[in-house]
Amino acid sequence: MRITYKGDYALKALLDLALHYEQGLSTINDIAGHIDAPVKFLEQVLLDLKKSGFVESKRGNVGGYRLAKDPSDITLGEVIRRIDGPIEPIACVEKNYSDCVDLQRCVFKGIWKKISFAVSGIVDNISFADLVKQVKSERQALVYAI
Repeated sequence: MRITYKGDYALKALLDLALHYEQGLSTINDIAGHIDAPVKFLEQVLLDLKKSGFVESKRGNVGGYRLAKDPSDITLGEVIRRIDGPIEPIACVEKNYSDCVDLQRCVFKGIWKKISFAVSGIVDNISFADLVKQVKSERQALVYAI
């Protein structure tokens, strides 16, 4: 699995929208400022997130972006797969793969499957609501540290 800059910004933008979920729309300039992203590149990322059903947008002076569903209903894994592709470390582990002539006796396939299951087990069980709780907890801990 490899996370591209596009995937990284997508995850950060969704987290920012999740952090502001109860507050309504966020402008692209606000999101870009919060996650330190170039606005032009973020436009492309948000367009892909919109096409994928993760965000909604509203045009106009009072427009902006918001999550299309509750943060608890969006996992890291589904976003990563949608933006950056399969999580599997090699194609032979993907479902319905049949291009390798050595597929049945390959000693490495079992290892790649274990890696794939481990990564999926992590990213598919972390929602953006979980990340929001973690961020708020860390911010609260910073407030109490003197």
